[in-house]
Amino acid sequence: MQHSLYAILDLGYCSEENAAHTTEQLLDGGADLLQLRAKGHDAATIRRVAGEILPLCRAAGIPFILNDFPQLAAELGADGVHIGQDDGPLAQAREIMGPGKLIGRSTHSLDQARAALAEGFDYIGFGPLFPTPTKAGRPNIGLQDIAAMERDVGSRIPAFCIGGIKRANLHEVLAAGARRVVIVSDLLTVPDVALAAREARGQLDSVE
Repeated sequence: MQHSLYAILDLGYCSEENAAHTTEQLLDGGADLLQLRAKGHDAATIRRVAGEILPLCRAAGIPFILNDFPQLAAELGADGVHIGQDDGPLAQAREIMGPGKLIGRSTHSLDQARAALAEGFDYIGFGPLFPTPTKAGRPNIGLQDIAAMERDVGSRIPAFCIGGIKRANLHEVLAAGARRVVIVSDLLTVPDVALAAREARGQLDSVE
C-alpha cells in the first residue's frame, strides 16, 4: 500500500459507549489499520471494547491492532500488537503473539527506526513529529528526518509518521516525504469522524 492511514481508537478521546460507532466511522472514512489504545484502562474494559470493534474490523477486512498488551492481544485474537521502546524485545512479543501477527514498534529517532527494522519489526511508528497531548513530556522530533527515515526504513517496512498530525498540517508532513501517517485527535474530536477520515485519506491519495 503506497499511502495509508492508520487510525487509533483512543479511549482518552472516545468513550467506551461510542467505541463501536466511532470505529464504524473510521472504517467508513478509509482507515487502513485500526488500533485500540486504552491507556489507564483495565483489562476488562479493553476486552469489552475489543469484543465490539474487532468484528467490525474483520468485516471491513482491516487489521485490528491492540496497543501495549501482547498477552491480551493474543487472547483476543487481534491481528497484531503495537509496543513501545520500553516494552521488551520483538522476540518476546513474537513468542506470545504467535506466527503471522503484525508487531509494531514506536520509534522516536532515526537510530531507533533503523534499529526496529534491523530487529525485524513488521512496521514502525515514527514521532511524535509535533507536540501532542497523547505523549505529554515527550519532545517532538520535527520533520527533518522523515526523508532519511523513509529512505532507510520506510522503503523496507511500513513506517507511519505520528504525533500531532492533523488535516491542517498533513500537507507539511507529506511534503517532507511521509507516505503513511497516524492521526488520532483530529479524527476523534470532530462531529463527523467519517468525513474527517475521508479528508485525510484524500490528502494521502493525492500524493504521487
